[in-house]
This record gives sequence, C-alpha cells and structure tokens, in this order.
Amino acid sequence: MEVIQTKLHELNHFYEWAFSVADERVSDWPLMWGYSPTLAITALYLLAVSTLPKFMENRPAFNLKYTLVIYNFICVLINFHICSELLISSTMLGYSYSCQPVSYTYDPYEIRIAKALWWFYFSKCVEMLDTIFFILRKKNNQVSFLHVYHHATMFPIWYIGVKWVAGGQSFFGAMINSFIHVIMYTYYGVAALGPEFQKFLWWKRYLTRLQLLQFFVGLLYASQSIYQECDYPLWMEWAGIIYGISIVALFINFYVQAYIKPSSSSRQGMKSLPKKIQFVTGIAHASQSLILRGCGFPEWMHWALISYAFTILLLFINFYYHAYRSSKRTKSTESNGSVANGHALNGKMTEHAKKKN
Repeated sequence: MEVIQTKLHELNHFYEWAFSVADERVSDWPLMWGYSPTLAITALYLLAVSTLPKFMENRPAFNLKYTLVIYNFICVLINFHICSELLISSTMLGYSYSCQPVSYTYDPYEIRIAKALWWFYFSKCVEMLDTIFFILRKKNNQVSFLHVYHHATMFPIWYIGVKWVAGGQSFFGAMINSFIHVIMYTYYGVAALGPEFQKFLWWKRYLTRLQLLQFFVGLLYASQSIYQECDYPLWMEWAGIIYGISIVALFINFYVQAYIKPSSSSRQGMKSLPKKIQFVTGIAHASQSLILRGCGFPEWMHWALISYAFTILLLFINFYYHAYRSSKRTKSTESNGSVANGHALNGKMTEHAKKKN
C-alpha cells in the first residue's frame, strides 16, 4: 500500500509540474484548463460505443440522410479553416518543413497557428459522431477496433499537442491531416445525398491512397526531425512515431481482413502477412539505428533501406487492394465513404439497397 501511495504522489507531482510548464497562451481556451474534460468526453464516447448497440438492437435504424449531409459539410468547413490557417500563417512566418521549433510568443501569426491547432484538437471531438451515426443507422459492422481506437486516441493526444506544443513541428501533421479530411468529408457529404450521386465519386480509390500515404509521410517527418536533433520536444516526436506505427499496423491488418477473398486467396494472403510485418519491422529497425546514432553502420545504407522498404510496402498494399478484394466488395458501392484516416469502411450501400431506396 505504501508503494502505491508513493507512486500516486509521484504521479500527482509530475502532473502538477507538467501543467506548470504548459503553454500559457492556451490556458484559458475552452477545454484547456485541465485534462479532466478531455478524458471525460473520451470516456463518454467509449461508453456510448459499448451501450448504444444494445439500445438499438430492437429498434429500427434511424434515417439520417440530411443530418449526415449537414454534418459532413460542417466537417469540411472546419478542416478547410484549419488547413488554410496553418498554411497561410506558417508561410508568413517562414516555417521550415524539416525542423521548426515551437515559438511561445504572442506574434499574431503564431497565435493563429495555435488557434488552428486548437480547432484541430476540437475537430477530433466532433468527429467522434462518425461512430454514433454508424450505430444509430445500425451499421455496427463499420465500428471496428481500428475505427474506435483512432477516434478514442486522437482527441486526448491532441489535447497534449495543444497544451504543450501549439506550434513548431506540430503544424505539419495537422495541416496535412486537415487537408485530407477536407477531401474525405466532401466525399462523405456527396455520398450521403443518395445513390444518384455515386457517379460523381469515381475518385474514391485515390482518397484511400492519400490517406495511407499520409501515415507514411508523418512517420518520415517525425523520424527526420529526430535525426536532425531538431529543437522540438523529443517525447512528442517519439509519441507521434509510436502512434503512427500502431495506425499503420492496424491499417494493414484492416486491408487483409477487408479486401482479401475468404477462399484460397485468403489463405494465400495470410501466408504473405509476415512479409508486410517484415517491411514495417525493417523500417522501424533502420529508423531507430539512425536516430540513436553511433551504430557504426553507413548512414546512406540506412536511408536506402528505409526508402526501399517504404516503396515495397506501398506497392505490396496496392497489390493486395487490387488482387485480393472480393468481387462482392468490388460490385458494392458505398453510401458514406471509404477508409477514414485509418478507420473502417464507412457505410457501404449494396446494389440491392440502392434499388430499395
């Protein structure tokens, strides 16, 4: 018991110290005064995910067509605001795209970047409604572990990002992600209008590839920043790398489960799974060797291995997408999206459902 009390005291001391060195500029902004509101909202989200399906079990699905249209285009506007503010302000300040320290000044453009990052954090709270809408429409098969994991982690992670590092290197990932989300929620908004708009959504596969590319760009961005010993909190860089690897691993697993055929193709696909693990492991191994330095192995060889492994991994995933997805999934069209930033397929609509509508 004494050991537990000591650890709790140390944890509380660290918590108080951490808040004493937080960014003073954001201290009075909504939800920024402490971690409790963010954790409470995340807990409510997880509670809803676990209880709402039971509530809806014997009830008819909700028809949320116009709600979804409005919701998706609100998300488009929020993400467009974030992306444009980060792009304009970082350009005016001459931000570096390889190593940009955090500036805690009250320069107007620095404040605009900090506010845009707060909106990015808040957007992750709004986007939790993706899951709620799935459940209310009784599309529980879309609420995968990957989907819930992504939504339940991005919101609390970006609280930390805004509270301590609202600027510097943080701008790049948020800007790229919000740009992808402008495209993604535009797709969802148009898809939610009905089957007659499906002909305008021929670019779905390019969206999926952009989403996947985003993860790898984020990993490379954080890795090169650590390698350069950029004046940016090291713990934040490592947190981004570890989280990115977890998302990529779950994303690859999603592709295996969602797109390979359940017959002999599935068995062949599962035989190839160790190869994908091999590529990811190789990238992580070479990256940590570069970051830790002093390995005594030529750096050019490490970079060559990382570049090659990324290329092979991307081609391998592309091969899986085209070679192993089932004909049933190929024929089906989707009413509300594709793979959304690492979470499961959003609202498929079969030919039968289209005719019914």
